Amino acid sequence: MEILEFTVSEAGVRLDKFLSDNSSLSRSAASQLIEDGAVTVNGKKASKSVKLKAGDVVTAEVPEPKELDVVAEDIPLDIVYEDDDLLVINKPKDMVVHPAPGNYTGTLVNALMYHCGESLSGINGVIRPGIVHRIDKDTSGLLIVAKNDKAHISLAEQIQKHSFRREYEAVVVGNFREDKGTIDRPLGRSPHDRKKQAINGLNPRNATTHYEVIERFTGFCHCKFILETGRTHQIRVHAASMGHPVAGDTVYGDAKHTHGLQGQCLHARVIGFVHPATGEYLEFTSDLPEYFTSFLNKCRKL
Repeated sequence: MEILEFTVSEAGVRLDKFLSDNSSLSRSAASQLIEDGAVTVNGKKASKSVKLKAGDVVTAEVPEPKELDVVAEDIPLDIVYEDDDLLVINKPKDMVVHPAPGNYTGTLVNALMYHCGESLSGINGVIRPGIVHRIDKDTSGLLIVAKNDKAHISLAEQIQKHSFRREYEAVVVGNFREDKGTIDRPLGRSPHDRKKQAINGLNPRNATTHYEVIERFTGFCHCKFILETGRTHQIRVHAASMGHPVAGDTVYGDAKHTHGLQGQCLHARVIGFVHPATGEYLEFTSDLPEYFTSFLNKCRKL
């Protein structure tokens, strides 16, 4: 069980909204926790609609999440590299990485369970075996999977120390003024939508993205993005914050600029890391998929 404790700084916020905004709980999960009597205000149980006062102390007892049994599924995988310690997978657009509400089957993890059996690291639990980092459902490209805990720890440390190379390509709306640049803006959860990230959102963490323009079009440009940090939705939020959201991204962009795209035009093209067992530096590149090249050709004709 996890104990959460907060001191309210701004008066007038409902208890359920406050708890959701300041934790990873959804509004409905926060409400259920309050109704179950697991949340107190100044040591006393309160209703979810109570308006908090500045200085109030909110305490919540959050039970450990119930893990689901993940079913192995015979789903074809595009394996770029594999050995006893890890795999590098070229994930197609539209594939979810790990099971979550609404997507309990057909995920990369379901496929990995079939391909690897029990040979996956267990650090992230039953739901995310072997998953060191992830990419969004509508983002295609390379990601790495650890087969054992030692490999997982080594790779996670490389990501944390920014020595893990991740290079993406995207088509963005509009044109960057400069051919090269760096976006250095902290990211945190949006106070208005828990599924979104925002510049200087809740509990912001530093985030740095380097970009380089590859080709310019009328109304769009093809860019390379190199992650120095790896926050959730980092490229999508950083690009949008510059006034150039990723084409097809209706979460951080505009539905008017999808031009037939189903989800954002974003591809994890290069991944590089030091092998956790051999110490050798490995780097892999994924060709741009058909949806991406087709959109580039469409942009060239605008």
